[in-house]
Amino acid sequence: MKKTYRIDVDCANCANKMEEAARKTAGVAAATVNFMALKMIVEFDEGQDPRAVMEQVRKNCKRVEDDCEIFL
Repeated sequence: MKKTYRIDVDCANCANKMEEAARKTAGVAAATVNFMALKMIVEFDEGQDPRAVMEQVRKNCKRVEDDCEIFL
């Protein structure tokens, strides 16, 4: 399953950090951040609960870039 989320981030470097943090999160098969569109596209592993996985993605992103936001 693939879902798109609106994000708020200040710079392209920060967006890259968010993308990397999302990719490393358990339950995420793939993640792409588009800084210009302020969107994150996440593909989830089979059988994962997107809501629970995204809560962990948000926590991981906040660790690398504390002023970013993912609107779930």
